Amino acid sequence: MNIFSYESKFSQVLLKISYSCWLNVMWTACSLPVFTIGASTAALYSVTLKIADDSEINVTKQFLKAFRENFRQATRIWLIMLGAGLFLLADMLIVYRLRTQTAGAAAVMWTLVFAFLIGSCVVYTIILLNIFPLVASVMNTDREMFKNAFLIGTRYLFSSITLFAVHMLMLYLIIFIFTPFAIFGEGLCALLCSYPLLNIIRICSYLPEQGERQS
Repeated sequence: MNIFSYESKFSQVLLKISYSCWLNVMWTACSLPVFTIGASTAALYSVTLKIADDSEINVTKQFLKAFRENFRQATRIWLIMLGAGLFLLADMLIVYRLRTQTAGAAAVMWTLVFAFLIGSCVVYTIILLNIFPLVASVMNTDREMFKNAFLIGTRYLFSSITLFAVHMLMLYLIIFIFTPFAIFGEGLCALLCSYPLLNIIRICSYLPEQGERQS
């Protein structure tokens, strides 16, 4: 088979990469108001999970549909995550400064507090990486989304590490190697992350074999 034919694996890979570029454009545009980042991320994963499942979809139509469907819940969750993230960041800056300005028992205490905050940041990152793919895949309460994102993220810790590594690698490539890689950005990250996530979501019975969202 000619590698440039539509049915070849090479052509399919290029097609998926081109989809990821367009999805990155849509994700960026829909995230500009900032408070809509959650909804746009859930919509992005709604599409990339289907692409990873080799489902035939209209990328633009599916993204906009998922954006509308997930808007309320994804926005609520994102605002909670944003507030928690800013709170953790502020606490770490304050505690770090207090630690560097004290000595003796007080320094030990602030070191322990700082270590606790680092652990909290790890938990926060695990939830952040897993919660929006869940929002895109299953209907559930906000509380259950947070709980399941944490449980799944820790149960499949290697997957969470992989998701984190993919995003950090993309950030490194954009900042230090070749800035135009930004055209791939979150779109390609979500697509790459969707492959391990799809298997995990199926194992956890959130998706049937064809990857359709449960209702």
